[in-house]
Amino acid sequence: MAVDEALLERAAAGCGWCWRFYRWVEPTLSLGRFQRYEDRRRHPASLSCPAVRRASGGGAIVHDAEITYSLVVPADHPLAVRRTALYELVHAALIDVLRSGGIAAEVCREGSSVRDFGQPFLCFQRRTPGDVLVGTAKVAGSAQRRKRGAVLQHGSLLLGRSPAAPELAGLSELSALPTSEERLIHGWLDRLSECLGASWQIEPLTVPERDLAARLAETKYASAWWNLGRKR
Repeated sequence: MAVDEALLERAAAGCGWCWRFYRWVEPTLSLGRFQRYEDRRRHPASLSCPAVRRASGGGAIVHDAEITYSLVVPADHPLAVRRTALYELVHAALIDVLRSGGIAAEVCREGSSVRDFGQPFLCFQRRTPGDVLVGTAKVAGSAQRRKRGAVLQHGSLLLGRSPAAPELAGLSELSALPTSEERLIHGWLDRLSECLGASWQIEPLTVPERDLAARLAETKYASAWWNLGRKR
């Protein structure tokens, strides 16, 4: 979470796009920015998991058998202006990749208008226009955070069922076809490159980005005031 915020600062300073994929060393619950920490009691299966609060909104996510991504877009790019444009681009590219592999994915057209306190605790039990569905099951969703016009978009793609969220099916349960994590990631990036007319290159975090992420991890994302509070 601290690295993602450091990359958002980078984008806000005009340093360009950055796409990051990552996995978790153990099943971990991330709360949406505006969720109450006490509400995690509504989900007994994940109570033993460590928890962190995201900078982005939305429902809680059990990060386990999944691909997590973060995408930062600088403020001067057209996709940073209209909130839904980035969701639509990223999810449409994923749907193309899933369909090319024989998985009948589609975009969610209708969602709930219920405010956050009336929604299910878990993000993947909610439905928002633009989510990615396989049948009636949500397999991918995203949430955003803006800072000085730049955008951080978080998202997850469920690959399989987690013991910490047994009610949620992933691609391995929803399709009889084998799913390669590497193929999904590279296909997703390639499709976005085509849509944007751009190319990606792998770069390590810069020293300033690492230093900022370390400070944020210590003073914010590991702190009780951030994780236990409800942020506005």
